[in-house]
Amino acid sequence: MTTHSYETTVTWSAGDGPGTADYRSYSRSHTIAAGTKPAIAASSDPTFRGDREQYNPEELLLASLSSCHMLWYLHLCAVNGIVVREYRDRAVGQIVTRADGGGQFARAELHPVVTIAASSDPARARALHEDAHRLCFIARSVNFEVEVAPDVVRAGII
Repeated sequence: MTTHSYETTVTWSAGDGPGTADYRSYSRSHTIAAGTKPAIAASSDPTFRGDREQYNPEELLLASLSSCHMLWYLHLCAVNGIVVREYRDRAVGQIVTRADGGGQFARAELHPVVTIAASSDPARARALHEDAHRLCFIARSVNFEVEVAPDVVRAGII
C-alpha cells in the first residue's frame, strides 16, 4: 500500500468588519490554496448567506467527484484502446438539511457525455465508466450514493 498526502490552506478574515459578532455580520468569503497554485475564491452557498459568484464547498465536492471519475476514465480508455476526443460531465447533487441546521449529501449523479473516435468500441467505452467509478478515490471516500449515467457518442456517426 502506498500513501499519498495532500495539503490545502483555507483562509478567512473579518477584515474591517465586526467578525462573528452575530450570524449576519460576517462574510462567508474565503480562499482555498494548495502550494503555489492560484487560490480559489470560495464562499458558502447563497442559501447560507454566501456569495453566488464564488465556488462553495458543495460545488467543489461535486467537481472533485466529476474530475476524479474523468481522470480514471481517460486513463482506462488510453490503456484499453478507446480514443476519447471530448469529455463533458454535468454533475448534480442533493443535500438534505436537518432541523438542527446540519445536513449531508444524499446522492450525487455524474452525467458524462463522451465522444470517442469512430474506430473505438462504444460498448467498451460505456463499460469503462463502471471501472472508473469503482477506482475513483473520491467516490470511494464519500458516504452517499454516486450514480454514473454516461452517454457515449462515436465521432462522425450520426
